This record gives sequence, structure tokens and C-alpha cells, in this order.
Amino acid sequence: MKLQQVVPIILLSAVTSVGSMVAYNKYFNKNEYAYNAADQREIPANYAGFFDGKADNAPSDFVDAANSAIPATVHIKTKSTRTASNNLPRRSPLFDLFGFDMDEGMTPRSMPSMGSGSGAIISDDGYIVTNNHVVDGADDITVSTSDKKTYKAKLIAVDASSDLAVIKIDAKGLPFLLYGNSDDLKIGQWVLAVGYPLNLDATVTAGIVSAKSRTLDINKRQSKVPIESFIQTDAAVNPGNSGGPLINTAGQMIGINSAIASPTGSYAGYSFTIPVNLVKKIVADLMKFGTVQRAYLGINYAPDNLSDEVKKQEGIVDGEGVFVLDVTKDGAAASSGIQKGDFITRVNSVPVRSGPEMVGQIATYRPGDRVKIGYRRNGKESVTEVVLRNSGGTTAIVKTSVLDKLGAELSTISAKTAKEMGVKGGVMVKGIDDNGAFSKTRMEEGFVILKVNGKEVNTVEEFRVELEKAGNAVTLDGMYPGYDGVFRYPMKIAE
Repeated sequence: MKLQQVVPIILLSAVTSVGSMVAYNKYFNKNEYAYNAADQREIPANYAGFFDGKADNAPSDFVDAANSAIPATVHIKTKSTRTASNNLPRRSPLFDLFGFDMDEGMTPRSMPSMGSGSGAIISDDGYIVTNNHVVDGADDITVSTSDKKTYKAKLIAVDASSDLAVIKIDAKGLPFLLYGNSDDLKIGQWVLAVGYPLNLDATVTAGIVSAKSRTLDINKRQSKVPIESFIQTDAAVNPGNSGGPLINTAGQMIGINSAIASPTGSYAGYSFTIPVNLVKKIVADLMKFGTVQRAYLGINYAPDNLSDEVKKQEGIVDGEGVFVLDVTKDGAAASSGIQKGDFITRVNSVPVRSGPEMVGQIATYRPGDRVKIGYRRNGKESVTEVVLRNSGGTTAIVKTSVLDKLGAELSTISAKTAKEMGVKGGVMVKGIDDNGAFSKTRMEEGFVILKVNGKEVNTVEEFRVELEKAGNAVTLDGMYPGYDGVFRYPMKIAE
């Protein structure tokens, strides 16, 4: 075929093809997006989630944020000595054979252990926030900064319920982190975890906020009243990161890294951070009062993810918000008209959709604070003002006591028990928590304390007074009902 004959055929085919495409798109394919080079600067309108293509708030890198956080993040090393007397556990049959008399003297033995974690400097004069589990039971705390300076640190106060602690070093003019606002965090937002994992030097990892208001029930290990409303991220966090800051891309602290979810003990994709709004309040309480001023709404609420069978049994209905199972008599909620069956939907201006969200918000307030609680009853939205109260049902300031550091439930023994033991009185240890001074001895539940540093005590109040006189080093003498012999437990009480 000649060239003169081929060219017209090609042109005719091209025209026919173009015409067919125009007709098809005009009459049959109105909903499909056809991308062409002229559209390369515009976002197709049929994307599942439309955005304008701009990222004014997204940094090209994290250099500025990292540079602002690293100098204010410290490496914390701890040394602790678990002191135990040579007397055997009271359940041992050897008790009756040896019948130790502590007046003859016994030599305590020491079992040293080392720990490592991170912390965030929050003031230029050396106040540092970290996790309670980083410094719990430490006899010696050493802080190292990114410029290789080392300081001895003093423990100021701890809160096991939220897993937070405040320590202080003697220094001036330190770089420190500014608080952000954890309520403003959005899922998908970039964040950076800063710390000293695995005994490495200062390390920064990046990730996103993958969930909010998570609960792991991990703080139950160290507190009977745990508070958990974690920020979940996929920023890599490993042992040693605990107590270090989570920051946003502006370099502001938005939380304190606390835990990881892992089948191996090392990072497996998820890390959990205490929100900074809770951190601010807890730290302020610890520094001002020495203990946390815990506020309570005065309700029992339905946990998330209950089975249909349990819901039916308890009369729980589905709905948005936190279902009120019951209200505490004469509590804050009851006094403001909140009833069983209501759904709590807001705390002030913040929506709450789950128990941990509500708990996390209430935990940022003190007893006596007035908050507006939004709730829904029979489909109708209402708002009531609630004056939050402490665990005793009042708005008074709760003062710290040396007894709080023991991690134990105590009671004065009855006259009958005292008579059976042949003593005037004493203090029975009815329960020992996993944290606190008593947990670091070999003391067991049922022990009756008779002396503190050789001074006789007959009641819990007398015991408290003698402990306050004794200072950090204490020796307790006592007995176990039904067993012969006097037992001695040397211990240290954190200052």
C-alpha cells in the first residue's frame, strides 16, 4: 500500500477514536474522573477524602523539634538496695525450730539493683518529670544531660496512680520543655518520642498518633486507683524510654512516655503516653501539696466492650457517651441531678465517648473545681454544673502522710488480739501493695508492729508519729499472731 493511501486511513482512525471517547464521556461516563496533564496541580474531586493539597503545618523534617527537645531530655539511672532481714518467711516450719529473738541482733542483707529511664526538664532550676516506675524504690538517682553533665537528683514526690514522679537536680539556667495541649491532638498527627532507650545516648523516633484514650490496666500493678487515658502512637519506644517526653512538631511536650504493648518486652509497634494535660495537673499538685488532689465525679460507669449478655443483665443500653451504672450517695454527680441510666457526653467543652476519656478529663481537675457536665437522658441533652469532690466526699485539700509511702493497709489491733498476744497494743499490716516501703522487705500480711526504732507503738496514730520522727531509716519490731518470736524488718522510707 502506498504512503498516500496510509496517511488518510490513520487520520480517519484517530478522528473516529477521539469522537468515540468524547461521546462516551459525555453521555455514559459522567461520574468517572479522567486525569490529564493539565490537572497535575489539582486534587481530583472524586478522592475518598478531599483535602486542598497544602501542608502548611507539616514540617519537611523534624530537625527543629528534635533540637529543642534533646537538650531538655535527661537520662535517669537509679540504684536501689532491697533490704531484708535474715529471718525466714513466717510460713516456714523452721520458725519453730530457730525461734529468732531480734533483741539478740540480726544482720540485714542487701540485694542491689540498677535501673535506667528518661525524664523531661520542666523548669530552668532543675525540676524533672518522669515515670513513677522509673524511680520507685530508688536509693540513689543520677541524672545525665545530653551535654554529658551529671547530677545527683532528689525525689520530690510520686503518684503511682498515674505513674508520674517529680525529681529535682541542683542546677540553674537549664533548657526546659514547654507544655503543649494534649486535648488538641488529632489521630494521624506526627509526634516524636525522645529518650534514652536501651542505655543509648539521646534518641529521637517519629510516628503518628494512632489512637487516644487507651487503657491497658497496667497501673493496677502499683495503685488501687489507677488512672489511664493513654495517647497511643507508633513512634518506636523501648525500655529506657520510660519517663521521656512525647513532643509535637513544634517541639512542645504533649505527654510522658510510659508503656509499650509487646509480646517480647521490646517495641512491637505500639507505645503509650500519659497526656500532658494530665501531667501538668499531677505535677502541679505534687510540687505544691506533696500529693495529688484527686477529684471524683461520684459515679460508677459501664466499661467498654461488654457482652450483650452482661449489658442485658445490668440494664445497660447502647448510646453515645458513658453509661452511668450508679451514682454515689451524696456524691458530686448525685448532688447535681445526674442519675443512673444517664449518658455522660461532655466534660466542660470536651466530648467524652468512653470511660477512659471521661476519667482522663476529670483527672485534670481538683476537688472544689466547678465543671459543666453534659449528659443525655431519654434522648434529651442537658448540662449541669458539678462541684467535684475528693475521696472523702468533701472539697478539702488532702494532705500527704508518711503512711502513704508504706504501701500498706494498717489497723490498730483489737483489745482481744492484744490480750492473746500478751501486748498492750500494736498495728496490724492487713495488706501490702506491690509498691511502697513494705514491699521491699520480707514482711507478710498479718504482721503486728510493736516498735519503731525501739519505741513502743500501740495505735496507728502512735505509729505515724514515730515514723515522722524516725526519718528515712526505720527498723520495725513485731510479731505474727500464733507464732513465737519477735521479728525485725529494717527498711528505708523515700523522702
